[in-house]
Amino acid sequence: MKVPAASMTSPDFSHIETWVFDLDNTLYPSRCNLFAQVDERMGAFISEFLKVDLAEARRIQKLYYVEHGTTLNGLMKEHGMQPDDFLRYVHDIDVSMVDPAPELGKAIDRLKGRKVILTNGSLGHAQNVTQRLGIADHFDAVYDIAALGFEPKPRASAYDRFLELSGTEPMRAAMFEDIARNLEVPHMLGMTTVWVRPGPPPGPDSSVARHERLSHEGADGPHIHHVTDDLKTFLEAL
Repeated sequence: MKVPAASMTSPDFSHIETWVFDLDNTLYPSRCNLFAQVDERMGAFISEFLKVDLAEARRIQKLYYVEHGTTLNGLMKEHGMQPDDFLRYVHDIDVSMVDPAPELGKAIDRLKGRKVILTNGSLGHAQNVTQRLGIADHFDAVYDIAALGFEPKPRASAYDRFLELSGTEPMRAAMFEDIARNLEVPHMLGMTTVWVRPGPPPGPDSSVARHERLSHEGADGPHIHHVTDDLKTFLEAL
């Protein structure tokens, strides 16, 4: 797969009124690997909820992620699970490996217009992470998986609901996201897209989580308008 080179020149974002940021591996580096903790806690929750061993729980977890977009969505549709306890449990993680990012906060603050977070995670998780980063006060709103009606990115229905709730004009919005395929629908809607690349694509034998490998799928498509390996530096150049 040909991976696009990182954007080196200052692109024109003068038309942007709404700045939309994914949370995990976008506002903090993927090397923090918070998803490893979430992944482990998902398996433990499923094991207890479905009364299966951890090996079977992990199989179900990954199957539902592929078939339903998120493991949560699969558990809700296949087993009628209520989401609140699940979201609370899997996001009860240690975020101490995330370094405070005051310079990123300053770069976000200088952007003209609204700044919002759009995440498949929970509101509590977004608050926990952004408070650790020291950037929580720079965002006007957080649209989490509950706000999206538990329809996850990259489904078109998730973006449609976001646009309706937020009153965002897609032609005047920019989307920052670490998972390349999650930018396909924003591109079709007319949003300016920025792929925050989570390092080089890992090899087939890498121990990197499957989540990070999936981040690179489709990264060479026309839906990727800009690429950066460093969100702070990219925003400072605008």
